[in-house]
Formats: sequence, structure tokens, C-alpha cells
Amino acid sequence: MEKLRDIATIISEVQRGELVFPTSVNAALALQLALADPECHDDQVTRKVLGEPVLAARAVALANAAVFRRHGAPPITGARAAVMRLGYRNLYSLAAAMVVRQFGARLRDPQLRERADQLWKYSAHVAAIAYQVARHITRSDPDTALFAGIVHEAGNFYLLSQADQVPGVLEELGPRMGPVQEIVSREVLRKLQVPEQVAAAIISLRDGAISLPPVGLRDTLLLARHLCPVLSPVLAPQDDYLVRRADMLHCLEAFPDLAELLDLAAAEARSMGNALLA
Repeated sequence: MEKLRDIATIISEVQRGELVFPTSVNAALALQLALADPECHDDQVTRKVLGEPVLAARAVALANAAVFRRHGAPPITGARAAVMRLGYRNLYSLAAAMVVRQFGARLRDPQLRERADQLWKYSAHVAAIAYQVARHITRSDPDTALFAGIVHEAGNFYLLSQADQVPGVLEELGPRMGPVQEIVSREVLRKLQVPEQVAAAIISLRDGAISLPPVGLRDTLLLARHLCPVLSPVLAPQDDYLVRRADMLHCLEAFPDLAELLDLAAAEARSMGNALLA
């Protein structure tokens, strides 16, 4: 009964917008606000990046990741050059990734921290695969797909952070997990100022049906999730996951270059995950 009260408290706080974010993400949130301002200029963005050493280091690392370093481009060594290579939209993704990653980085419980690390590896792979799926299969915007992949598990990261404060709360959720995930995801995405169209696509992922042929951001994310070689620690049971993935591969037989696409995405995911590791 006490755990049920804890769950009700968490949901109530989330619905009132009282989400507790780690203090270490303030610089990333400030960068997001600046990037969302139509009056924002390059100098302002660069100053904000340079003003936070961790943010600057992550920007340089991400700019040198495989997904952004095309056609043998030379490595970047400075934050200003990183800002120019990444552009505003990918800097926004970086800021969101830092916020999401910090939820797991501050966990005290070793088992929860291990789940958060696994969830981050999964998110990085989904993001990299979504980027490739958007370019080659659904013909949607790759940068938006990359961003959506990075933040699509933000709600579950937040739940893991709450479980660190209230041990056993996730196990107590049981069959209520799905509805609670949806409520928390909506509010966390709103707090992160994720654009409404992207947030709607993420929330609708609970309905696993995919269009044939796949189109748009939602289908891009669904494909990326099904094709991801890294298992999520908070999704459906393993056997159901494998059945869905086999069905998805069958649907994509029309794409003979799928194996090459997945190899490329896996390499990019490793590079991106290392770049964003906090």
C-alpha cells in the first residue's frame, strides 16, 4: 500500500509539472532555451557552449563522431568549429542527450545504474539506426529522427531516477507500467521542450503497428527500435521482441542493402554513444 502511495505521488508531481532534474543539466537546458529563441545568434550559442566545459567537450566529441564526420573530414579540436559542424538542430539534440544521460549518471543503486547504462546504449543505437532509416527507407528528415531517437526513452530514464529514490517502485507498478510510462513521457518531453510533432510520434510508439510502406517519423522510430541489436531493459519480454523483429525484417526484404545499412548504423551508434557518454 505504501508503494502505491509513492506511485500516486510520483504521477501527481509529474502531472503538475514538478519534475526534478539533476542540477548538472542546467547548462544543457539553458542551451536548449537559447537555441529555441528565433533571435538567437551564433555568438550567443558558442558562448553558452564554451561556458560549460563538459558541454564543450561533448560538442567536440559529437562533431567528430562518424554520423557527422563525412567524406574524410578532418577532426575538429575546438568548440567553435564543433558548433559550426553540428548546427543548431544537432546541438539541440546534444543538449537533450546530456539531460537524458544525467538521469542515469546520478543513480546510487548499482542495478538501476546498470539498467540506465543499458537504456542509454539502446537509445544511442536507436538514434543512429533512425538516422539511416530516415535517409534510406522512410525518406524523412534524418536530423529529426536522430533527435527523436535520443529522447524517445526520456520518460523511462526519469522513472529510473525516481526508483532510485523510492526502491521497489518499478516492480510495484506491474501491469500499470504502460499507462504510467505514457504519463511520465508526456511531461518529461514537455519539460525538455521537445517539439509537439516529435513528442506525438514518440508517445504513439506504444501502438506497435507500422504502416506498409513505412513513412514518417513514427514509422522511422518503430523500424529503428525493431532493428536495434541492443535490447532495452524496459521494453517487452525477449520472446515477443524477437518475434516482432523477425516480422520487421520480413517486411523489409524489399531493401537489399539493409544489412549494410545496419552495420553502418551500428558503427555510428558506438561512435555517438562514446561521444555523449557522461
